[in-house]
Order: sequence, then C-alpha cells, then structure tokens
Amino acid sequence: MKCLLKNKEAFGTRGVVVPGPGKYRRLLRDTMDAMDISEPAENAREILLDAILDHASAERVVMSNGRFFGPGRLAVRRGLIYPKASKRMVQMAQIFETDQIELFMGLRNPATFLPEAYRRSSKEGLADFMGGVDPRAVRWSDTLLRIREAVPKISITVWCNEDAPLIWPEILREMGGMDHCDGIEGEYDLLSEIMAPEGMTRFLAYLEKHPTMTEIQKRRVMVAFLDKFAIEEAIEEELDMPGWTEELVAEMTQTYDEDVFAIARIPGVQLISP
Repeated sequence: MKCLLKNKEAFGTRGVVVPGPGKYRRLLRDTMDAMDISEPAENAREILLDAILDHASAERVVMSNGRFFGPGRLAVRRGLIYPKASKRMVQMAQIFETDQIELFMGLRNPATFLPEAYRRSSKEGLADFMGGVDPRAVRWSDTLLRIREAVPKISITVWCNEDAPLIWPEILREMGGMDHCDGIEGEYDLLSEIMAPEGMTRFLAYLEKHPTMTEIQKRRVMVAFLDKFAIEEAIEEELDMPGWTEELVAEMTQTYDEDVFAIARIPGVQLISP
C-alpha cells in the first residue's frame, strides 16, 4: 500500500486514483456484510465512489486490503485458502456491475502460509485447524478456480510473494495500468528489505551505469547481487507446526511449484513471474 501511495501523483496524471485505505476498507466491509442479508441499494455504487473519491472523477481506482477475503484467523477452512474469496468477488461484481474489475493477489507457499494462518486462528489444535485435510492437498488453484467460476468476467493477476522483490516494479505498473517504460517510485523497496545496505548501494550504482537494461536484465542483476548481499534472516522463515518434518515441507514446496504452473494455464489468470 505504501508503494501505491508513493505513486499517487504519477498515477493521478493518468486518471488513476489511489485513495487512502481509511476511505474504503471499513466502508466496503460493512457494505458487503449488509449484502449477506439483502441486495445492495440501486445507487450503492455511486454512494461508495462518492465517499471513496470525495466526489472526484477517476478512470481507474486502485484499492488494497490484505484482509479483503477475511481476517487472518479465517484464512483457511478445511484446507481451502480464503473460503470467502468467491463470495466477496461476486459482491464486488454486483456493486460495480458497470465497471471493469481486476483482482491482484500475491500467492505464498502453503508450507509458510499455513503456519502463519494457524498462528492467527482460534483453533485449539492442528487437526481442528486443517479439518482432516492433508497439508499437501492445499492449493491456491482451488481458490482461483472458484473465483473464476463465480465471476468469469473479472480478470485476475497473481504472483508468488517469494518472487515479489524481483518483479515489484511490474506489479505496480500492472496495478496502475501504466506502460512498462513508466517510472515507478519505490520499485526496489521490497528488494531493500532482503538485501544488505552495501549491496543496495552497489546495485543502484550499477543501474545508474547501465541505464538501458531491460527488465529481464535487471532481474538477473538483482539475483546476482542477492547471491552476495542477501540478508539471510530476511529470506529464511522458521516453521513451527506440530508434527511437520523437513520432508513434508519439501513435498509441499514441490506441490506449490506445480500448482503455480497450473495456475498460469487458467483462462483469465495472468501470472507475473521473474
């Protein structure tokens, strides 16, 4: 969200508005909660946009909410990631039926996502949390296919959070509907979180000396600098799940890689990758 707000002015020159999260997160949540009981008012779209945009006009509105599909404690149910995702997108389509809706979502290896979701959950034990589902059976493609079936006209763009530092500029440009050559503020913010300051200084100096590099070439340079200057504790995650073994985590990671390959082949889904 911070990077989006950094580019608020640049986006604005192209008719793209990035409202502050305080203007829409609770408003949208309350509206959708009310839709569980009754249909939205005929003028719900106009009321929401007036409140979100302060009566300004926009060609594109970029909103971000890590809890849009529900709080962290409800992120997984019976092995399904974000069980409310398809319902939320149906509600969005109902409210903004005359608009073109695009969904952007980062994916994460279930081997690290599930422990975090478990930590936030209210379940008493791992068996209760998983609902009898083998963790190797948890797939993001199940969630995305449910969304595609529920709202087939909505375009979906996804990426792996593990790759985000290398592709962050492209993600931001896609969100803002910008051209690939447009400059972006904060395009290396994520990279700076996992690379030592000395490495970032050298990396930026290298870019300055080679201004004509393509995005693919830049990513190769990022990888080269990370090989030497990565902050180990920033890229390694400790897993604390009862009964999990290194072999299980390896199997889940392999399944995740295979699932991402399958996701790239889902019609209407764009995968941004290095």
